[in-house]
Amino acid sequence: MTLDRPSKVVLSTRNPHKVDEIHAILTDLNISLLSLASFPSAPDVIEDADSLEGNAAKKSQELFVFTGLPTVADDTGLEVFSLNGAPGVHSARFAGPESKDAANRLRLLGELASMDDRRAQFRTVIAFTTEKGTRLFEGVCKGHITFEERGEGGFGYDSLFVPNGFEKTFAEMESNQKNEISHRARALQRFASYLTGLTTEAK
Repeated sequence: MTLDRPSKVVLSTRNPHKVDEIHAILTDLNISLLSLASFPSAPDVIEDADSLEGNAAKKSQELFVFTGLPTVADDTGLEVFSLNGAPGVHSARFAGPESKDAANRLRLLGELASMDDRRAQFRTVIAFTTEKGTRLFEGVCKGHITFEERGEGGFGYDSLFVPNGFEKTFAEMESNQKNEISHRARALQRFASYLTGLTTEAK
């Protein structure tokens, strides 16, 4: 069975920077990308699944039902090996339900204070839902956690994460360098490869 490449895709974000990042990777595919800014009454999907895959799929499926258009959603987590994969799916609320980035970083440094193994990975899962179902695409960036925060850029845990093969944290890198090697970029490349393999656009 062949599948048609969609002419329009909904992105489950209102963040214009994320829209620009995705557009840069999909620019050669002649697909119109619509953010949730085009759907002001779209529901806020509660991310209560116990995995990145579950949260991404839930968001894409609920928003596909709402918009009636092929929909992309993602979820990202930082997985620390010596913490058995934590904070993982709870990365955004590691220090508590309403925690901010700084509090999450502080807790992570505390958890790792006595540990020598500081290996970690950022992992992004992208879910793409159409009338044919949902497909998942994963991107991973391996590295390690520093002993203190470094850098002023980025967000989340970026000031604590050094990717393998580099000496700078994500927060110390230029944004274009980070975006070339990041977990989200790798997941998006896999998604773009999938779209490239589809047949001509649906009318």
